[in-house]
Amino acid sequence: MNNDIFYHPSIDHLITLAIKEDLDTGDITGEAIFSHEQAIGRFVVKQDGVISGLPLIEIVYKKLNLQSEVTCFFKDGDEVKKGDVAAELHGEAKKLLTGERTILNFLQRMSGIATKASHFIDEMTDHKTMLLDTRKTLPGHRLLDKYAVTCGGASNHRMGLYDMFLIKDNHIAVAGSVTRAINNCREYAEKNNLQVKLEVEVDTLVQFDEALALRPDIIMLDNFSLGDIAKAVALNKGVCKLEVSGGVRLEDVKSIAALGVDYISTGALTHSVEALDISLDVVLH
Repeated sequence: MNNDIFYHPSIDHLITLAIKEDLDTGDITGEAIFSHEQAIGRFVVKQDGVISGLPLIEIVYKKLNLQSEVTCFFKDGDEVKKGDVAAELHGEAKKLLTGERTILNFLQRMSGIATKASHFIDEMTDHKTMLLDTRKTLPGHRLLDKYAVTCGGASNHRMGLYDMFLIKDNHIAVAGSVTRAINNCREYAEKNNLQVKLEVEVDTLVQFDEALALRPDIIMLDNFSLGDIAKAVALNKGVCKLEVSGGVRLEDVKSIAALGVDYISTGALTHSVEALDISLDVVLH
């Protein structure tokens, strides 16, 4: 995913909403204290991590009519250290501070996601397994959350319910079987001329055998033990791509990747975000 997403209509709407909820009728503290004093604003990183969301600085300030070019000293996906100045800009102190919290809310969350993804990737460096995110994103922030995941070195799973078939336990329960659910999806794809991947989630080796016989693109092993993952890899013999999911923690990924699965997916990248500490320091000049 590239940074074109920052200009997507949904992101433009999200930024407008974020500014509106903070500013509403005006920044009364800024109006009371400042007139048109010129200042330098520096975004300072307060802890080691991976930066993500830097293009939003210029986008947010342009919406606030701050006439200033932003100088970024890093690019999204770069490792940053405590004390680094990630970006700098000049302009009216009042406007710099008006946009402060809006920008930091985006920047800190996205950098937190990128940093967490990088920690998972570091555990998997000796293996070919790819790390994937999930749809467990903050509502309205999916494009940004998933972009941040890629900044940390991981990859995106499906974006939503529209871009691939993913048969889960409730689908199987309603359809009546793994076989029927897969066949229904294939019939639907043929009828509607859909060229998308088909993935099925299984939670037992019995279900795995049933799915394997129908050769979907991907079989997701949901909450499998390490022993059962190893058995599934052996039975699969490279026929289908295998994905492991379900409560995957940082301390688990190395052992899982070592078993030779193709993908590991975890909602932990985006559903429990620890923001990276970043601040805006403003000085008059």
